[in-house]
Amino acid sequence: MNGKKLSILIVVLLLADQLLKIWIKTHLALGEAIIVVPDWFQLRFVENPGFAFGMELGKDWGKLFLSLFRVVMAGGIAWLMSRLLRAKAPVGVLVGFALIFAGAVGNIIDSAFYGLIFSESTPFEVAHWGEGYASLLHGRVVDMFYFPLFQWNNCPDWLSFLVDGNNYFFGAIFNLADAYISVAVVYLILFQYKFFNQDDSFLS
Repeated sequence: MNGKKLSILIVVLLLADQLLKIWIKTHLALGEAIIVVPDWFQLRFVENPGFAFGMELGKDWGKLFLSLFRVVMAGGIAWLMSRLLRAKAPVGVLVGFALIFAGAVGNIIDSAFYGLIFSESTPFEVAHWGEGYASLLHGRVVDMFYFPLFQWNNCPDWLSFLVDGNNYFFGAIFNLADAYISVAVVYLILFQYKFFNQDDSFLS
């Protein structure tokens, strides 16, 4: 895979992430849901001020830190991909890092710009273009994928992060960018670890 193909892949991934987020934000009120598969899969609009899967860190300062962290991470991944391209890394490795990069940049766009270009979403009003609700790097990330698989009413406290407020297992609500990163990390660990064990010349 060459640099041009890798760039096209990243652009396609980013467009899919952003088009879905913009559609959700401009068509659903906060908390509103579209039932895709009853009792299993919903598109539920929530906004996440922090980490992936709804986790948070602090308030304004935490949000700024996370936004800057994403920018630094994306820059590091871009540098690593350039080294991998020069080292003629396997296509699987490049695709994995392209997914991680697209995921990081996708959430950076939300954090950096959504607060400037959209009005605030509420449970009673759908957002629209043109009236900002937050400053640069303080926007909220749009999440929508919700899989309330089953209720786990007796979940141990130490596993409480696996359920939501209604005790549904895997109650986290996430977006395409989060999915890109999660899938890529698991994929690289399971299927591409041999490349990193055998060849680290791309770092030199």
